[in-house]
Amino acid sequence: MKIIFSVIILLISSQLTFGQTREKKIDSICQAIQNKNSEVGISIGFIDNGKEYFFNYGKISRKSDLKVDENTVYEIGSITKLLTANLIVQAQDEGKLKIDDFIDKYLPKEYILSEQIKGKLKISDLASHQSGLPDFDFGKLIELNPKQPLDISKDAIHSIVNDSTKLSDYGNYRYSNISYVLMGIILENIYSKSFDQLVKEKIFVPSKMNNTLTTDFNVKNKVVGHNINGVQQDYFVWNSLFAPAGLLKSNTFDMSKLLKALLSNKGKIGKATSVTEKTFYKNTQMEIGFGQEIERNGNDTFFYKAGDTFSCSSIFAYDKKSNWGIVIMINHKNSDLIRELINTIYDQALR
Repeated sequence: MKIIFSVIILLISSQLTFGQTREKKIDSICQAIQNKNSEVGISIGFIDNGKEYFFNYGKISRKSDLKVDENTVYEIGSITKLLTANLIVQAQDEGKLKIDDFIDKYLPKEYILSEQIKGKLKISDLASHQSGLPDFDFGKLIELNPKQPLDISKDAIHSIVNDSTKLSDYGNYRYSNISYVLMGIILENIYSKSFDQLVKEKIFVPSKMNNTLTTDFNVKNKVVGHNINGVQQDYFVWNSLFAPAGLLKSNTFDMSKLLKALLSNKGKIGKATSVTEKTFYKNTQMEIGFGQEIERNGNDTFFYKAGDTFSCSSIFAYDKKSNWGIVIMINHKNSDLIRELINTIYDQALR
């Protein structure tokens, strides 16, 4: 019965969007989906051939009358990794490193790789989740600090990096947060600046992303997040070590500016896409670039990165050939709803 009902809804939605412009189709699709998820705040930024459109549905919280808008702040989670990867490629363009170099020469002296691992791990292995390093034990971290499990210490990183004597499944895809933590450490080491400073200087300022937040996110216009069970959930606090893997907070207005920068191929940010969009790993189920995933549909190719925290879910995607970009943010941890939104929008409005 559920499958038949879903098909009927899809057919109705298709009829509603027939003959509409892309932005109107997106609005119709998202309004229909939000009507089924009325307690969820949804913000969407859409770039179509350089023009910006913003769609917002719902409120910042169940107890507030304030509606979400393009300036409403959400956690973007692992979309942060896309920015970290772009910073690494910018560093290569500046002659600070080479992405095919081994990580050994770029880590601070306190990180000592075992003889079994020295000279084996490349920066590109980190960015494409092929390092084989053990990742953080999130079960244990949650047990130690249920509300803020990402408040990790240097000792936690040392225990992973310095104590590892083998790389499990090296060269195969295994999603890794420690890899992006290490990329952040490498960036800080080669520039002698914090990740916070670097992301502001090299991405926020040139893109005019004035309201993407790092250490301080105590702003009024931010959503109240909810966990997978719909229970109110606090945002993750800023931890300078884990930050490059997923601690930025932003809104659709700012992230649309980043979409424009990536689509343009101009400036240091846009130029870096010549590397980030290359294929570094591929199997029958997925294709991985440098900090993002790649989806191909016939002659069409788009790039995307999803983000999930304990309180929000989001996705950031763009297609240079068709010249569109989209960012979707919701104030619930609900990757299924994000998939429904992006898949329906793509199938009915963007293909």
